[in-house]
Amino acid sequence: MLVDFNTLPEESRVWIYQANRSLTEAELEEIQSKLNIFIENWTAHGSDLQAGYTIKYKRFIVIGLNQDLNKATGCSIDASVHFIQQLEKDYKVDLMDKMNVSYKQGEYVAYKTLTDFRKMAKDKAISKNTIVFNNLVNNIAEFKENWEVPASDSWHNRFIK
Repeated sequence: MLVDFNTLPEESRVWIYQANRSLTEAELEEIQSKLNIFIENWTAHGSDLQAGYTIKYKRFIVIGLNQDLNKATGCSIDASVHFIQQLEKDYKVDLMDKMNVSYKQGEYVAYKTLTDFRKMAKDKAISKNTIVFNNLVNNIAEFKENWEVPASDSWHNRFIK
C-alpha cells in the first residue's frame, strides 16, 4: 500500500540506496513509476505493507515502511532487494554498494569509494564540517535528524583527524 513518505510515522523503518551518479530527469520519472507499482504491490505473507519513498538529490532512493501496520519479513525484504537490483541493471547504476561515501561539496553531491574518502580525509581535502550522508540510519526520525550531518556527527568521524 503506497502512501506519501511524509505521512509515515517517525519510527518507520528506512532503507537508503545511494546511486553512484546523479539520475537524469527521464530516469527519475521512470524509477518513480516503477517504485509506485512495486510499493503498491509489496506484501509480507500476503498482507499489505504500508510504505512510501522519497528521492533526494537525484541520487538517493529512500524507502520507508510503517512496521506498526505490518512488519517486513525475509521474503518482503528479498523482494525489495531484487527490485533495487533490477533498477541497477535497467539504469546501469550502482545502488547497493555500502562501501562508498556521498558528501556535499557546496550544493554538489560527490561520491567516492571509502578508500578515496579516507585519503581525502588524510590529505585534509574534507573536514569534520563536511556534510556527509549517513545511510546507516534505521528509521524516519533518524533519517530526518542524522542522515545529512557534519562528518563529526557520523560514523565518518573515524577518518578525520
